[in-house]
Amino acid sequence: MSSITTDKGILHYEVFGKGKPVIFLHGWLGSWGLWQETMSYIGKTNRTYALDFWGFGESDGKLSSYQVYDFVDLVRQFMDQLGIDHAPLVGHSMGGTVSLMAAINYQSRVDKVAVIGSPIVGSSLSVPLRLAGKRAIAVNLFRYFGSFRKTLRWVSPLICKNPKFPEIIDHDLSRTNLESFLNSIRSLNRIDLRQELQKIKIPVLGLYGKRDNIVAPAQYKLLIQGIPNARIELFPQSGHFIMLDEPDLCMQLIKEFINEESDLT
Repeated sequence: MSSITTDKGILHYEVFGKGKPVIFLHGWLGSWGLWQETMSYIGKTNRTYALDFWGFGESDGKLSSYQVYDFVDLVRQFMDQLGIDHAPLVGHSMGGTVSLMAAINYQSRVDKVAVIGSPIVGSSLSVPLRLAGKRAIAVNLFRYFGSFRKTLRWVSPLICKNPKFPEIIDHDLSRTNLESFLNSIRSLNRIDLRQELQKIKIPVLGLYGKRDNIVAPAQYKLLIQGIPNARIELFPQSGHFIMLDEPDLCMQLIKEFINEESDLT
């Protein structure tokens, strides 16, 4: 277990392997733990880092703001403090959106971006996630937090077919607080990267599950519209958590992508 002190408190991260660095970013309500198997696999050739966003996992959760833009700066601070001049970013869902935004705002620091089920526009989020960004609803969910956790465990097989997923999501949910829960998804709902994607000149890989019921899988079309050279891989049998639904193929594609030579980098 490792951590650094940032301008907004403690940032927890895990590291595994040796070689060129690659940074993994989790999605909403997640934590670094979603990447454990992926880190073990890619750590054979790379030094892998997985971060907990502020308000999630083991990172500080006593901030006044948990905007998506805050997490973009979190990545920069992490790279600065660990002396990582540049690296590929791999992000799931909200973490992929953060990765794309980091590539837009810190172009010299990001070599490549791989996104898994990530929204380009906030309107692509499912109805429950859009409702979760309303304070009255979020307050009530946390008022009956025990029931909320039980309900999420009950519906989790509809989101991800991996048998470990109910335990993973329940553990990660227990680490959130009202403000991190509310403000992060509220800001993600407002995201629209369509006009800014053209600024990204590095290789981009988009992995989308056709059975995704959290983020509309057709978001890959917006990714291609903004970045015509983006490589897209569709998973007909996967939902939102491709790295858990089809881990072997997902890990292989990511490993090949981050390590292949490119004329664009």
